[in-house]
Amino acid sequence: MELKIFESPAEVARAAAEHWLNLNPKSVALSGGSTPRALYQLLADPNEPFREQVAWDQTHFFFTDERHVPPDHPDSNYRMVDEAMFSRVPVPQQNIHRIPAENPVAEDAAKVYESDLRKFFGEAIPAFDLIFLGIGEEGHTASLFPHSPALNETERLVAAPFVEKLNTYRITMTLPVLNNGKSVVFLVTGASKSKIVREVIETARKPDLYPAQAISPTNGAVSWFMDKAAARLCSTSNSSNTAAESDLLNKNP
Repeated sequence: MELKIFESPAEVARAAAEHWLNLNPKSVALSGGSTPRALYQLLADPNEPFREQVAWDQTHFFFTDERHVPPDHPDSNYRMVDEAMFSRVPVPQQNIHRIPAENPVAEDAAKVYESDLRKFFGEAIPAFDLIFLGIGEEGHTASLFPHSPALNETERLVAAPFVEKLNTYRITMTLPVLNNGKSVVFLVTGASKSKIVREVIETARKPDLYPAQAISPTNGAVSWFMDKAAARLCSTSNSSNTAAESDLLNKNP
């Protein structure tokens, strides 16, 4: 696990964009949320260098998870990414693989998306070049929530668990996919995430309680890009930790 701590959410987004360029990924799994949105806006900003450096026509975009809503719904992850990035960059439509969450049956949407993954990758388990994840204040990641039966899925690539807390279904990639990524990056900002960050990073593994702890790539690396507010309760954010301080000062992704 690699921890990168930055002064502000804006610097987290910039470090993530630089990480993207360094990898030059051909397949990327995107997450929703306000922190990733800042990254997507930065990548699409015509006044920044990233827009011209990303190989949009050679990159295929997927989604780690989606709300069970149509693509034009305000809660749609696809809509957020489209407004922040897709609509502002020269990405071919065929390179955008959205989850068909407008399907009335969430399980059917999951099956269609799993078929899309298998068709594109032609592998038993897709190996994404880059996966972006976030973390909820209770420890969920993607749409894998605490105590979800989807955490025990070993065969399916995409599941449609019912989330009792939200009284709705979600469509999500499963752990076999998320843990087969070559580079898995958590993007976390804000003081409201500091307690769960400490629990996930520094306490004994309880992945059924804290699903984010279940992310442990088998053939890749996992990194945490955080601002100081999110990392403030971690021992790695202490000034005596020279590695964390070096990352903070150098802002090197």
